[in-house]
Amino acid sequence: MNTSLQHNAISIIGSQMDLGAFRKGVDMGPLAIRHAGLIQKMRDIGFAVKDCGDIVPMVATSEGSPKMRYEKEINDANERLFEKVLSIYEDDSFPVILGGDHSIAAGSVSATAEHYGKIGIIWIDAHGDFNDELISPSGNMHGMPLSAVCGCGPDSMVSFTEARVDPHNTVIIGARALDPLEIEKLKEKGVKIFSINDVHTAGIKEILNEAIAIATDGTEGIHLSFDMDALDPDNAPGVGTPVLNGLTNREGFMICEALFNSGKLLAIDVVETNPLLDNRNTTGKLAAELILTCIGLTDY
Repeated sequence: MNTSLQHNAISIIGSQMDLGAFRKGVDMGPLAIRHAGLIQKMRDIGFAVKDCGDIVPMVATSEGSPKMRYEKEINDANERLFEKVLSIYEDDSFPVILGGDHSIAAGSVSATAEHYGKIGIIWIDAHGDFNDELISPSGNMHGMPLSAVCGCGPDSMVSFTEARVDPHNTVIIGARALDPLEIEKLKEKGVKIFSINDVHTAGIKEILNEAIAIATDGTEGIHLSFDMDALDPDNAPGVGTPVLNGLTNREGFMICEALFNSGKLLAIDVVETNPLLDNRNTTGKLAAELILTCIGLTDY
C-alpha cells in the first residue's frame, strides 16, 4: 500500500438521496458501488475498513417550494451526514461518501471544512452545481451544493455549520452543461472552470497540475467530489443526467491517480450512480474502481 494516503483506516458512509433531482434511482447508488466489491478490495490492499451504513432521508410528503424542491428533507439528511462524517474524522479515519445525488455534498464537504478549516475542492462534473434558489431553472437542489459550501447560497443547505470553502480554492473539471446565470456567478465568485473542451485541448495532465495547485494553495488539502456524469455516457450509462462528450475512463482514472499521488486528498464523494439506468452495474463498478484508484490501487 502506498503511504501517500495519510490514513490506514477508511470509513464508508452512504446517503440514499434522490430528492435533489427529477429522475429517481440514485438512492440505490451506494448499494450498487458496494456490490461491485469495493469493501473487500479495499481490505485486500491493506486498509481497515468500516462500513457505517447509509443515511436515509425522511419520507417526503410534499415538494415544498418549487425554487428548492424537498428542501426540508434534503437539509435534514445532509445535517445527519455532516455529523457522521465529522465522527469519521474524529476516529482518525478517511471518509469515502457514496451518493445519492450531488446534493449530499453540502453535508460531506462542509464536514471536511469544519474539521480541517481551510480546504480546497476539486469538483468533477458535467454540471456546475453553482445555482441557488434565485437562479436555478429547475429548483433541483442537486444543482446547488457547490454554491452552498462556498458561501454563495442557498444558506439553508449549510445552516448546520459556519464552515465555508473559498471559491478561489475551488476547481470544476469536465464541465459542459452550465446554465447561463450559473456561468456568470461562477466567474464572479472566482471558481476555476476547466470545460471538457479545455481538457481535450490542453490535456488532462496539465489541467490536473493547475487544479491541484489551486486547490492546495494555502489549504490543508482537497475534498474530491466526483459526479459520475462527468464521464462520457458510453462509459458510464447509469447516471440520471447524462451529457454527451464527457471525460474518458482513462481521464477519470488519471484524475484519481493524480489526487492520490498529491498526498493531499482529505475525502472522496462519488455521486449520481443510478442502477435503474445502468447496464449490468457498469457505472457502479467503474465508481468503485475510481475510488480504489484514489486510495492507491494501481495496475503496477
